[in-house]
Amino acid sequence: MSAPEFGADVPHRRVDADDWEGIYVVGDVHGCHEELEQLLDELGVTDDDLVVFVGDLVRKGPDSEGVVSLVRNAPNMLTVRGNNEEKLIRGDKRLDELTEEQMEWIRNLPVAISWEDAFVVHGGVDPQKPLSEHSIKELETFRKFEDADGEKAYWWEAYRGPRRVFFGHTPLSAPVDRRYAVGLDTGCVYGNELTAYDWRNDEFVVVEPEEAVEKRAESKWVEPAASAQ
Repeated sequence: MSAPEFGADVPHRRVDADDWEGIYVVGDVHGCHEELEQLLDELGVTDDDLVVFVGDLVRKGPDSEGVVSLVRNAPNMLTVRGNNEEKLIRGDKRLDELTEEQMEWIRNLPVAISWEDAFVVHGGVDPQKPLSEHSIKELETFRKFEDADGEKAYWWEAYRGPRRVFFGHTPLSAPVDRRYAVGLDTGCVYGNELTAYDWRNDEFVVVEPEEAVEKRAESKWVEPAASAQ
């Protein structure tokens, strides 16, 4: 399948899957450096494997600088820009521990990364319009859409491809595991799990934090419907 067609203003990086032995997609890290190291060990990542992050490497957790340093300096690690990176770029939030070189790296992150028939964005896609019509903000923050009957639903419940989308942004009690959508933000910073998806072997790998860094009300967790559609 050819590369997806994003809007002209959307920074997009295309990857050749044949260059890598394994491909792993990792959910929102949010500064949880220790848990990320544990997850990479659990995956057994080598220099021949590619690790792609869904964004939100930073903020909320204890060591954003450590996470940025790890991903930035690894030739086999890539990440898209999440809404928390965007907040730093806009100046809405600050992380004084990040150097200017690290901030410049964040400013130049792509909004989408793709290979074969899959792509990674932080938020999601609107199933009611072409990918080429999505703004950067939508790709970083999209969660729900309103259907023709005025009902609101999570986008992944209605999305039918043809490409498989890996995403974060929405704290989930468990991963979204559907044919065309895989949600990986399982709320590590809130004490749940840090989740990776092994693309070659079609399986999830998780690690659990020792404690929650931030509290999150039970009512704010999204419980994915049990469907592999």
